[in-house]
Formats: sequence, C-alpha cells, structure tokens
Amino acid sequence: MTYTELLQAIRDYTEVDSNVLTDSICNGFIRDAEWRIARDVDADYDRQYANSNLVPGQRYINMPSTYLIIRSIQVINSGTRSFLEPRDTSFFGEYNPTDAQGEPKYYGNWYEDVIVLAPVPDQAYTIQVNYILNPVQLSASNTQTYVSQYFPNGLLYACLVEAFSFLKGPADMLQLYEGKYKQAIETFAIEQMGRRRRDEYQAGVPRIGKQ
Repeated sequence: MTYTELLQAIRDYTEVDSNVLTDSICNGFIRDAEWRIARDVDADYDRQYANSNLVPGQRYINMPSTYLIIRSIQVINSGTRSFLEPRDTSFFGEYNPTDAQGEPKYYGNWYEDVIVLAPVPDQAYTIQVNYILNPVQLSASNTQTYVSQYFPNGLLYACLVEAFSFLKGPADMLQLYEGKYKQAIETFAIEQMGRRRRDEYQAGVPRIGKQ
C-alpha cells in the first residue's frame, strides 16, 4: 500500500472527503498508527546498530538520532566484545564518585538521547549500540515503508481507529476496527517475533498439534 492509497482508503472507509480529512490530519493518523505498531511489536525491520568511538575522559555519549529503544550496548576492545550492564542513574554517583577512568562496564539513561558510562572511558574504545529504530514515517515524499508494504491491513486498521476517534464516529465502528487491529497485530507479531526468528534446522517446521 502506498501513501496515496492509504489516504484514499481512510477517506473511503470513513466516507469523509479531503475537505474534512485533509492530508495534514491524515498524516497525524498515520504517524500515531506507526508509533502504535512500533510499540506493540519488536519487529525485525526495526532492529538496527550503530558504531562509534568513545572519547577518553568523556562519560556521556549521544544516542543515534534514529533510536527509539536500547536493546544492548557493547564495548569492543582489541577485538573482544563486552556487553555493558544497564543501571539506574543513581548508581553512577555511588559507583564512580571520582570519575575514575577505565574500560566501561555500565551504562544508564542520563537524558532522553544521552547515556552515561562508568568507568569513564580511558581510551577511544569502539562502542556498538544495538537499538530499535524510530519508525520511518509514510509520507508524500516517502511513499512506501516496510509496514505499508508488509502489514498494510494493520496500518489501515490502526489509522481507522484514529480517524473514527477524531470524527467522534459511531462507537461500534471504532470497536470494530480496534478489534480488527488487535487480531492483525497478533498475526504480525507471530511472524516477526516468532517464525522469522526460527531456524527449521534447529527448531523444526512449525506445526499445529491435534486438538
């Protein structure tokens, strides 16, 4: 489904034209729907990583601009990878009150887009941040996304929930598309978080047992 097709589908299902459901308003529905899907399913297409070099003596690092959720963080030292352990920010003042330097072992969310490390890096270690991607928005300039291509029904249902809420439409229609979305997202989750992460050589072919 393309951006233009989704706009038309929203207007067709609600039976409301572009004089009321303008492109700007529909863009809001689409963005809210994309955020909802991203929060409901940890999908493979959202799994990203980014590498950078730490600055000796600098305890804070900025997260990638496209990140939504941290999956894990690794420090690479002479080819050896070590996973950092997450800690609450209150831990760092007690663990490292003097800002002692060394190979980082812990990280915490300091601000929304900034993490803090302890010990403070003493070398320009390579750090790899594994994260969930902030969903790419479907728009007039980005006419297709993974979700619009491989989960078009779920995207449409989520948009219709937003649309009927905005229009203060019939409660039964809102409930209908909310139910359809929940059914669709369950199937999508099984595909993304289950079948796509299986290996038939190791786990065998998925089968449904006799009732």
